[in-house]
Amino acid sequence: MTPPILYVAMTNHGFGHTTRTTAVVNLIQQLCPEVVVILATTAPRWLLERQMSGHFIHRPRALDIGVVQGDSFQMDLGATLTQLQRIQTTARSVIASEVQFLRQNRVKLVLADIPPLAVAIAHGAGVPCWMASNFGWDFIYRPWGGDFVGIADWIAEQFSQCDRLFRLPFHESMSAFPQITDVGLTGSDPEGDLEALRSHYALDQPKKRTVLLTFGGLGLEQVPYETVQQFPDWQFITFNRQAPRLDNLRVVTDHRHRPVDLMPLCDRILAKPGYGTFAEACRVGTAVCTLPREGFAEAPLLLAGIHNHAYHQDIDPALFFQGNWEFLHAPVQAPRLPDLLPINGNEAIAQAVVDYLQSA
Repeated sequence: MTPPILYVAMTNHGFGHTTRTTAVVNLIQQLCPEVVVILATTAPRWLLERQMSGHFIHRPRALDIGVVQGDSFQMDLGATLTQLQRIQTTARSVIASEVQFLRQNRVKLVLADIPPLAVAIAHGAGVPCWMASNFGWDFIYRPWGGDFVGIADWIAEQFSQCDRLFRLPFHESMSAFPQITDVGLTGSDPEGDLEALRSHYALDQPKKRTVLLTFGGLGLEQVPYETVQQFPDWQFITFNRQAPRLDNLRVVTDHRHRPVDLMPLCDRILAKPGYGTFAEACRVGTAVCTLPREGFAEAPLLLAGIHNHAYHQDIDPALFFQGNWEFLHAPVQAPRLPDLLPINGNEAIAQAVVDYLQSA
């Protein structure tokens, strides 16, 4: 029998879309070992290899742009608009090329997070397009006004043709989508022996004084790392390879290790608002301390979700960047709501995909 072929289209905006989607794809491969996975993304190969547990075919294709950013806090709206207009201009040829690829490879289903062009690509090849996200790019662009409004309308029209949306927690309404299935949190699970990790990174302080600094794939260069020296009885972990080597700052340079692997060793994480980090912290049960950022439409939704469902702390960005980290001595706040968010998003999406592939 011909193995089922799954085409997975991922936005390469930071690392979050890649990490949360590959967690689902890994489970799909476990449930259906014969599936052939094609990852359509410009995410770096090392990231895909770190995240994927099984074999995959990498098809480097930029189907959308997300937001052009210098780091996790700074957006370049002009460059974003220029690239979005280029995507609109080249959409017909990109769609035609991918349709031909899907037909030649007998792809059975497109799973997307969350390039708008994925719908037209799938339908051009005569297969369904399923998507998974907590927001659509129309939601991000529309508040910026001007030429972004027309682009948001165009994107919403693409989404309106989607066959099924798996709506993740911390979501906007996503009203452009006609068929919505709500699911639990998605994300990777920690891997590796915790004591071995503790020894490898010389983590000699107790968990209650261990903090993970993580600002996503785009990073945050202006972190005042020298401030950690004011807290000699604490230890800090960062994945920023350019961070200074300080006595109580552990710099992770091994691509085999991910932030989620170290979260169980930490009392809290310090991060910008982002679904991937928030979801994995909630799944692990680590408190989330957030540096709010302006101009990102999804940020208030993410913060509300964390306030409701996780131990949390909001950090004043001005004080943080000035090197005033006295917030570390304050206790984190309890979640406002008693119920934890369901964490079965990977299972719900993966099982639905496998059921479809096996029936098709």
